[in-house]
Amino acid sequence: MKNLFNFKHFKGDLFGGMTAGIVALPLALAFGVSSGLGPSAGLYGAIFVSFFAALFGGTNTQISGPTAPMTAVSMVVIAGIVAAFDGDITKALPAILTVFILSGLMQIGLGLLGLGKYIKYIPYPVVSGFMTAIGVIILVTQILPSVGYYPKEDTAFVNQFKPHAEEIILDNILKEEAGEGILVLEDFKETVKRAEEINQTHILKESQTLAGKEASGVIGAFKVLPRALNNINWLELLLALGTILIIYGFKRITTAVPSTLVALLVVSGIAFGFGLDYRPIEEIPSGLPIPNLEIFTSFKLGNITPYIFTALTLALLGAIDSLLTSVVADNMTKTKHKPNKELIGQGIGNSIAALFGGIPGAGATIRTVVNINAGGKTRLSGMIAGVLLLVVLLALGPIASQIPAAVLAGILITVGIGVMDYKGLKAIPKMPKPEVIIMLIVLILSSVWNLVYAVGIGLVIASLMFMKKIGDLTAKRSDVKSLIEEKAWEDEADFPKKLKEQVFIKHIKGPLFFGSTSDFQQLIKQIPDTATTVIIRMGRMQYIDQSGLYALEDALIDLVNDNKKVLLVNIIEQPRYLMERIDIIPDLIPKEQIFETFKESIQWINNNEK
Repeated sequence: MKNLFNFKHFKGDLFGGMTAGIVALPLALAFGVSSGLGPSAGLYGAIFVSFFAALFGGTNTQISGPTAPMTAVSMVVIAGIVAAFDGDITKALPAILTVFILSGLMQIGLGLLGLGKYIKYIPYPVVSGFMTAIGVIILVTQILPSVGYYPKEDTAFVNQFKPHAEEIILDNILKEEAGEGILVLEDFKETVKRAEEINQTHILKESQTLAGKEASGVIGAFKVLPRALNNINWLELLLALGTILIIYGFKRITTAVPSTLVALLVVSGIAFGFGLDYRPIEEIPSGLPIPNLEIFTSFKLGNITPYIFTALTLALLGAIDSLLTSVVADNMTKTKHKPNKELIGQGIGNSIAALFGGIPGAGATIRTVVNINAGGKTRLSGMIAGVLLLVVLLALGPIASQIPAAVLAGILITVGIGVMDYKGLKAIPKMPKPEVIIMLIVLILSSVWNLVYAVGIGLVIASLMFMKKIGDLTAKRSDVKSLIEEKAWEDEADFPKKLKEQVFIKHIKGPLFFGSTSDFQQLIKQIPDTATTVIIRMGRMQYIDQSGLYALEDALIDLVNDNKKVLLVNIIEQPRYLMERIDIIPDLIPKEQIFETFKESIQWINNNEK
């Protein structure tokens, strides 16, 4: 733990941490509300992720906490698990937090495996499409609360789902009886008895769950938008618009004070001070956060199995988000972060936050920049930011519970606008079509379908396109031609004229891998029957994978079966090792037909050609 902290920078760390914590406060509350777990979940996430990611991480000035991308993916997890528990968020909470803990553990695993340095290889079009989709999702889904419309409270809308709700309730009764071994068709009495216990409250609750599900996401928001516009709560709309105007307007006056915090204090103060009839956020519990032990006592593998891939996506997204911020911090402070240590720190922070009911977070660029500009130098600044938020929770929790929900909706709308990748959008006319297609696919699928699957599909398409491009380039460089047609290498200039039609030379240039095997397999078809010897020059084939290895083996077998002598020249270490492993050497091509130089192969031909 030597040199863990450097207290000579304490003053700068104190100001940096406090400033970053103040900036984080409104965002933490807003992200908590947006996630579906409430403002306290956002605050808990900001407290624990900020403190422990700073303590154990690899970037001295990094400030971590809930971010827009992490919150958007968390929304998917939360909504899916809540739906699986029939809309009961209390019952679903242990499973939700278990997935978040799993995500944190995966981040720790990524760091321990040393994979931090590979995160940079994720294609930019995938990241660009994803970030813009995050902005679209946040922007569209916050339209409803900004106009004061909540689908679950729209009686006419909820009543549409009562028949379906009754069907689901009855189906659940039958499933329970089936699980208990009760034969319904032989004895209706138990079914009738259980059905009689269902009242209008149960039906209403299930109907509200269905209504909320119908109105969730971008498509759901657009479905109910006409109803929302016909039921505008003008006070809520004015509070949201006032928040947005102050956030953008105050930045023109000064950036020394966070405009988001100013908007939160001013609009909330007006609403509360004048006794306006507004909708407050959910109550924030007072006192110290308490671990949710139900994570362990009610653990069921089946509850989280469908979300393993989602947890991995959260882990990877948090890693990308954090490491990109680390690069920004490096550029500003002229330091060098430790990527794998940073992943371990983020994973520990997210795991502990989930244990206390917080949503996942990552390195936050804006908060990190604020910290550095305010004087933050060491990891102590991130820890101070977390402690400050804990003090706010303990001292001002009841007061914070009076913040208007519309104010947080307004804050989130500005976040949604700001998080979009305008650089990527502006570059669409100038970028290659394949990259534009990838970006648009990720953007559209993320916005209207599923964030997690969209990223996976984007990565697969980007990988396939990359492999095809490399395969095409490799194929162009390794055309099969006779010596007369193919441009000779320098040491082939004095090749004996009498052998030019009997001996064919194949240059393999570049890696032979699964993306280029189909072109390589055309080798045999391009060699005429008059050829008696084939020289394959492999000095520029740096790498061969399993697909390329078997394609090479098939080609050599066909050549040998056609009674052609095959000479291999200058085989590099990695391809030779694999060729020896599957006995291409010496069973198929004896060692006396393998040469270090092209000159040696010509001497062998002169000595052996009749």
